[in-house]
Amino acid sequence: MGQAVGLYLHIPFCQKKCDYCDFYSMPDGDERAKQTYAKALAVHLTETAPTLARHTVDTVYFGGGTPPVLGFKPLQALLDLIRRRLPLAAGAEITLEANPGTVDGKLLAKLRRAGFNRLSLGVQSLDDDALALLGRVHNARQARAAFEEARAAGFDNIGVDLLYGLPGQTTQEWRATLLEAAAWEPEHISCYGLKLEEGTPLWRDRADYAFPDDDTQADQYLAAVSILEENGYHQYEISNFAKAGHVSRHNLKYWTLAPYIGLGPSACSDFGGRRWSYVRDFTGYVRGVLDGGDILHEMEDLPIEARAAEYLMLRLRTTDGISGNEYVRLYKQNFEPIERALEVQAARGLARGEGDRWRLTPQGFLLSNRIIADVLDARAEGM
Repeated sequence: MGQAVGLYLHIPFCQKKCDYCDFYSMPDGDERAKQTYAKALAVHLTETAPTLARHTVDTVYFGGGTPPVLGFKPLQALLDLIRRRLPLAAGAEITLEANPGTVDGKLLAKLRRAGFNRLSLGVQSLDDDALALLGRVHNARQARAAFEEARAAGFDNIGVDLLYGLPGQTTQEWRATLLEAAAWEPEHISCYGLKLEEGTPLWRDRADYAFPDDDTQADQYLAAVSILEENGYHQYEISNFAKAGHVSRHNLKYWTLAPYIGLGPSACSDFGGRRWSYVRDFTGYVRGVLDGGDILHEMEDLPIEARAAEYLMLRLRTTDGISGNEYVRLYKQNFEPIERALEVQAARGLARGEGDRWRLTPQGFLLSNRIIADVLDARAEGM
């Protein structure tokens, strides 16, 4: 068999689009739209199956959007189709994204029995005012209840997503959120800094809110690193923390340049030395799949030079970092200019070297974009 491959299915439906969200999603469609979309995904899955015949699919991720909004039966049918048509590995990680307010105990139990074995729960905040400001459809009580119901339904691998840098949020309030979330004992916690995406309602109304300044956001990030470490969560990527044995195997594929295929509008793939994405348009995608039209948005072949740069850019987001020996072996390029650039960062306390491996420190992660740009510049100058 060939490499293990990840599979991503994009479910674009939401009860309501959040005020900060820039992902491709749409307000809850009618039942006919959902049925048509599920049919299109099934057709696309069937068409994709021969591509993966010599591989193993070891992670499946239903993301969105809010996948439960599609409905249990279509989700079950898609997962059953994956089992029948694709070389699904024994013990594959099968993740479903969900938001509190879109699931209850009965639905969660059915999803677990259907074969979903990992739940990614979009909690975001445990402050009702913050949740309302973000345009979320749930409150803190519903978030707590959703987690408890997921446990009762048999999910023993749950991730909780949280946001910091919220308008008016103090570091003390953020620490309280972290401590409560950690007390739930999920297997995985993601902590993302709020980004104002142009065109979203929150970006449009940004002048109406007092956002934490850069120093406060840095304090909030470092608080997450220390509090979660103290509570048994190992940081393995800039924004992601997990208990032993519970990293997101699917998301790691993105950061380690492992192959994956995505289906659905706006979904991206990286497979066979080529990267492509599909149209960011619901109607265009569905019609293209069902009627034989063009659904491709863009495609590119990635030469070794581009892969080398991506190795540096993506691996430096992880706590494993980069290896000089691995870099030379994979890309046949000189690592010395990169090492010199990282030595400069190490002198500032932003990176550390251990043998041939280099990692950013938590303080370095705060400045990762700038550091990675410096590393890429050093690489280019040394070529």
